Amino acid sequence: MSAPTPETAENSDRARTSLEALRTEIAKAVVGQDPAVTGLVVALLCRGHVLLEGVPGVAKTLLVRALAASVELDTKRVQFTPDLMPSDVTGSLVYDTHTSEFSFQQGPVFTNLLLADEINRTPPKTQSSLLEAMEERQVTVDGTPRPLPEPFLVAATQNPVEYEGTYPLPEAQLDRFLLKLTVPLPSREDEINVLTRHAEGFNPRDLAAAGVRPVAGAADLAAARAAVAKVSVSAEIAGYVVDICRATRESPSLTLGASPRGATALLSTARAWAWLTGRDYVIPDDVKALALPTLRHRIQLRPEAEMEGVTADSVITAILAHVPVPR
Repeated sequence: MSAPTPETAENSDRARTSLEALRTEIAKAVVGQDPAVTGLVVALLCRGHVLLEGVPGVAKTLLVRALAASVELDTKRVQFTPDLMPSDVTGSLVYDTHTSEFSFQQGPVFTNLLLADEINRTPPKTQSSLLEAMEERQVTVDGTPRPLPEPFLVAATQNPVEYEGTYPLPEAQLDRFLLKLTVPLPSREDEINVLTRHAEGFNPRDLAAAGVRPVAGAADLAAARAAVAKVSVSAEIAGYVVDICRATRESPSLTLGASPRGATALLSTARAWAWLTGRDYVIPDDVKALALPTLRHRIQLRPEAEMEGVTADSVITAILAHVPVPR
């Protein structure tokens, strides 16, 4: 691999500084959710989509809104409800009485960052309307493919599946999400910090008043992605990623393991994390750091394992402990 030119290295460093500044900006609105913030930044670098799961009231939507306010990208929001139709997301043909012709009216999916709020509160038919957009980055209406803007990222929030009024996402759609980030309840200290901010006048609906401002734009993302693409991966690291994913397919606790798409995703997120931490090569710790959010939604527990209290995270953690680490 050829050495980067001084100009390329400077662009890479500038882009890294901008993306690191995203964390500071988001922290002005959201307290104590650093892993989720990092996951969103990794997804931006990998051109991947993110699923955020947590109980109501833990700032999932605020987290995505703060990200949108910190990046100079067009953003739209869709509240997923039981009566939402696919055309409400993708757009539809509308009859124009003046021209006596049908014209396409774009849906909210035509944006850079789509916030799909409570995506699992709408039926599977409407959920699946996002499949083509997420995978092909286009929408086909009446046989005509219509490309989506670049960059395009879906950040979807969902309540835990055991909550009433939720529809589990189909496996095919879950697999389209690069990362599944869990947003836990805050610690006591963080919750006191949240209350203090509100007592001092913080308004989650007015992020500009909280001081959140754009610190990165499309040019920074393009430079960052170009730099991530140059992060080197040794044969040993590639083998390590494959061994982890193959181990999920052989686990007695699972009915479904991670597919080759999952292995590709894990390598992609590990490269992004390596670049964010200032390296141009991947080490095993990068793979370990992103294994849970990249794989937890791509595996399926056996019912008997679930009854015994086994979780997707515990299975992946056990696999990471047993798969030999390359030296």
